[in-house]
Amino acid sequence: MSGTTEQQVSAQTPDWSRERIGKFWDPGQKLMRALRRYQAARARGGVLGKAASKYWALNHLFWSTICQSEIHLNTQIGGGLRLTHPTGIIIHPDARIGVNCMIFHQVTLAGPVVLGGHVDIGAGAKLLGPLTVGDHAVIGANAVVTRDVPPGATVAGIPARIIKP
Repeated sequence: MSGTTEQQVSAQTPDWSRERIGKFWDPGQKLMRALRRYQAARARGGVLGKAASKYWALNHLFWSTICQSEIHLNTQIGGGLRLTHPTGIIIHPDARIGVNCMIFHQVTLAGPVVLGGHVDIGAGAKLLGPLTVGDHAVIGANAVVTRDVPPGATVAGIPARIIKP
């Protein structure tokens, strides 16, 4: 691993256990499972893939309704996304989410927002794209982000400002 640090490598390695369904009522994990299996079925193609994708699209619709969330089926989401409280999360279809991110309730990613790996977004935050959030950044609760966020920074407020570089 010449030229890379352990932190850079871990930023690209998804922790799939974060999406594991642990109990009967895990709506965030079940919503992610439906999305992932829909995408896999579509990629497989053929008659079985098409039938499976229809099933998983309905399953996704069910969990989206339960969570009152809107995450488009074709959104690019890295592995290990944690939806701790999945109520009211809105993610634009052009958004891209890196690995091992955590998104709390009532978060909106409006427009082509790009999240790096290990980004944590507090409850009620709004990210109004186009913008990019660097790896290991933290977005405070109820922040309104309208500009790029550098890697490792913590932003908060309306409009969001860097409070910890």
